Amino acid sequence: MAPVTPTLRPLSCWKSLLRQSRLQKSATRSLTTYYKPKPIDAPKTVKRRIKVLPPPPSVRAVWKEPIQEVTKSQIAMLDPTGVRTNLFSKTNLEAARVGDILLVRLKNGDPFAGVCINIRRRGVDSGILLRNELTRVGVEMWFKIYSPNVEGIEVVQRKAKRARRARLTYMRKPKHDMGSVQNIVLAYQRSRGALRGSTTGATGELKGGKRKVKVKGKGKKN
Repeated sequence: MAPVTPTLRPLSCWKSLLRQSRLQKSATRSLTTYYKPKPIDAPKTVKRRIKVLPPPPSVRAVWKEPIQEVTKSQIAMLDPTGVRTNLFSKTNLEAARVGDILLVRLKNGDPFAGVCINIRRRGVDSGILLRNELTRVGVEMWFKIYSPNVEGIEVVQRKAKRARRARLTYMRKPKHDMGSVQNIVLAYQRSRGALRGSTTGATGELKGGKRKVKVKGKGKKN
C-alpha cells in the first residue's frame, strides 16, 4: 500500500484571510471618523465672559479661636468687674488657693463656708469644692464661680503653707480632717463688723447717712 500523506492547506489562503480582515477594520474606521463640514452661512458664536465673584470673607480669619471668644464674652457678661476671675487667676499672687477657708454668699439660700479642697478651672464652668462639718457630718459642696446665684466669695483665712497638691482629697480622712470652720468664720465676721463699726463711729453717721441731732428743750412746759 502507498503511504498516506497529510493534506496541508497552502499559506496563500491564510494570507488572503488576513488581508480581508484588515480591509474590514479600515472600512469600519473610515465610517466612524466621518467628518461633516459646517455650513458656510453658520452664525458666529460670541464668547461671553463669566463674571467671577470674589470669595466671601472667611470666618476663620475673623474668629481664629471661636470657642475662646465665646467664653470671653460670656465671662465678661457674668463678671463685668473681673473680681472673681482675678480671685482665682493663676497669675495673681493673692489669689485663692487650695487649703484656704472661703465663704460663699448666695442670693437664694444660706451662706456656706468651708475649706477649699479643689479648684476646677473650666472657663464659664469654673467651680470650687468646699468641705465643712455640719452636725458632726462631713459636707462637701460644689459652687460655680460665675453662677448668677452666687452673690460673693470671700477669703476668710489663708493657709499658712502652700499645699503641694492640687486636690486635697486626703482631708476626707479623719486623720487630716479639719473639722468645722464655723468658729473661724464667726471670728472673721466679728472682726469685720468691728471694723465697720469703727469706721461709722469715726464719721458719726448712721446707715441712712444722717447725723444725730439733739434738740434741747423739746417737750418742756413753761
